[in-house]
Amino acid sequence: MNIGYLLSNSANKYPERCAIISEEGRWTYQAFNDRANRLAGALLNAGLTKGDRIAILHYNSSYFVEAYFAAVKIGLVPIPVNFRFAGPEIVYVLNDSQPRMLFYGPEFEETLLGVRDQLVSVQHFVSPHNGGSSLAADYEDFLAGGQPNAVILESNVGENDPCQLMYTSGTTGKPKGAILTHRNVLWNLFNTIWAREDKTGESALIVGPLYHTAALNNHFTIQVALGGTSIIIRKFEPESLLRTIEKEKATLVSGAPAVYNLLLQHPKAHQYDTRSITKCTSGSEKLPLEIKKRLLEFFPNIKGVYDVYGLTEASPSIAILNAEDSLRKDGSVGKALPFLETRIVDENNRSLSPGEVGELICRGPNVMQGYHRNPQGTKETIQNGWLFTGDLARMDEEGFLYIVDRKKEMIVSGGENIYPREIEEVLIKHPAVADVAVIGIPHPTWGETVKAFVALREGQIIDEQEVIDFCKRYLAGYKKPTAVAFVPSIPRNPSGKALKRLLRKEDQDEPSKKEGGKK
Repeated sequence: MNIGYLLSNSANKYPERCAIISEEGRWTYQAFNDRANRLAGALLNAGLTKGDRIAILHYNSSYFVEAYFAAVKIGLVPIPVNFRFAGPEIVYVLNDSQPRMLFYGPEFEETLLGVRDQLVSVQHFVSPHNGGSSLAADYEDFLAGGQPNAVILESNVGENDPCQLMYTSGTTGKPKGAILTHRNVLWNLFNTIWAREDKTGESALIVGPLYHTAALNNHFTIQVALGGTSIIIRKFEPESLLRTIEKEKATLVSGAPAVYNLLLQHPKAHQYDTRSITKCTSGSEKLPLEIKKRLLEFFPNIKGVYDVYGLTEASPSIAILNAEDSLRKDGSVGKALPFLETRIVDENNRSLSPGEVGELICRGPNVMQGYHRNPQGTKETIQNGWLFTGDLARMDEEGFLYIVDRKKEMIVSGGENIYPREIEEVLIKHPAVADVAVIGIPHPTWGETVKAFVALREGQIIDEQEVIDFCKRYLAGYKKPTAVAFVPSIPRNPSGKALKRLLRKEDQDEPSKKEGGKK
């Protein structure tokens, strides 16, 4: 069994069923599979062999998914590259991963021409609608040169062969490349399909970027495995997404809380028919209860929201809260997935009792092999088969997991542990607040104190004291912010996680004196 077989199998079962809807067109499973096979043949003609790597720098598109499946069918390892990266960041990922071929969108031609001389391993460039390029072969011409019988080589690709090289979001430093095998991804599919109650033939909006494991493995590849339709959204724009839901009668939508927040705030949000949506999933950060309640009204035919928790290193799913428990267990990310073991441990790796906060660790067949060319990082993250997530969590008496915060983001003020997530969940309830992120800043007496970065809804005005007073209504005094900064928006990575390192830098760069306050 391997990931490439999933497409071949669905093409045999559902040849005339629509597999892909994108800006580039529509393809049945038979057509999608035939193009992927022909592209696989072209890759072989170019001299690539099993174990070689290819990089994919595309917005969400049919080009992305064709290149991905062509690669995995013949044992090549795709490296999806963050399309938001600047030239030096692209150079870092490509030189670290060392692909032999790069598929890219014409939007990135100028950037790549500027860094071409810095790339140490890329021998071939392929790009669509780019006949005049001095760098790349034309995508359709390259594909047309391949023989479609490359599919027979799927039998040479085993579960323990590397399937993907997925770079982490890089919220705390340079991205690290997680090596995921076909076995890792397959077990992730089993876990996610079971916990999310996915069924064959669903029509799913692929909103998140496909260079992220959530969009690629949890949303797109699951649809291929189950013979569903993937409606590939090139880039998220609220009204365009609403228009697509109404036109295509999509049944499943997935996104980060920030996506749903923007969707619900759009002035034309209620002008579109969203009754076709029967399933809604959320990931990357906890979905606030207030937004969850609004989604239940906005999508009238969903029973609840599936909250998904995971990491790139786990392919990515670790726990999922099902729709039925969505409100009853608000704040939880659900129970550990069936083919996965989890523990909450203290600093000495001793298991903690229900209700106690410690680091969440897990092990199972979906956990990565390790980091590419980073043995020290692998040693720190995987110990005796256990993946150390870096997330602080607790477990209740029923076995439901609650993510408290990132271990490195916990604030220690006057000897008290403060979890930014708890403060963020309070502030997002304020009717004037559109988005929020909380960090710890140095304090001469307490060691650290709390600073909140707040983005307001359009037309709303509140001051620093109102933010602080609002927190005092719901939180202990030592947890309230002693400083508030109002910003146009909260910087987030493509998976929706707040880039708190940028907020810390902004705080450090402020020329004004550091704010204090009474405890």
